[in-house]
Amino acid sequence: MNTAASLPYDPQALAQCAGELIANVTELAARGWTPATSSNFSRRIDDRYAAITVSGRDKGRLVANDIMVVDLDGNPVATDLQSSAETLLHTQLYKRFAEIGCVLHTHSQTQTVASRLYAGAGHVHLEGYELLKAFAGNTTHDTTVELPVLPNTQDMHTLAAQVDALLDRRCMWGYLIDGHGLYAWGRDMPEARRHLEAFEFLLGCELELRRLRR
Repeated sequence: MNTAASLPYDPQALAQCAGELIANVTELAARGWTPATSSNFSRRIDDRYAAITVSGRDKGRLVANDIMVVDLDGNPVATDLQSSAETLLHTQLYKRFAEIGCVLHTHSQTQTVASRLYAGAGHVHLEGYELLKAFAGNTTHDTTVELPVLPNTQDMHTLAAQVDALLDRRCMWGYLIDGHGLYAWGRDMPEARRHLEAFEFLLGCELELRRLRR
């Protein structure tokens, strides 16, 4: 059994991250954005480790033992528990951007439907919405955001490489995976949630506009 003194990370920092994750993810689950045991969520602990939800847990009923630690290569730390197969999609962001402190991945119906409809285009074009100012660095509605839609695959290294290629070319706050859901991130939990909720609202607007234009 690991004692606090033998752990490579600060257990108090883990407890703080776990409490924040549990409180926020419980709210997201109540909105129906984490059906079955889907979705995964993480919070940076420090420059070497992140707290992340354990694989297969009901996200609406999380407790402290449902949050584990991984290093920034996605490996479990001081635990026999397993995180999601998609852990690499979280940790690649922490490794690449020191300022990113939180990554949220949800499976709302709006996100999933939009991912199917826009998969062929490879992106969702968002333009002219006041809520585009919700994304960090945007100061006007008079702008455009291209939300990428990536092909789904069980090969996380391939998917992570595709995300890296996109990050090389543009500023991003999230992306969709076809038939899957949305990844969004930010400097901390409030910013990550703001980006997540803004994408959810804007995708809903685009779907409704498609319906009305038929």
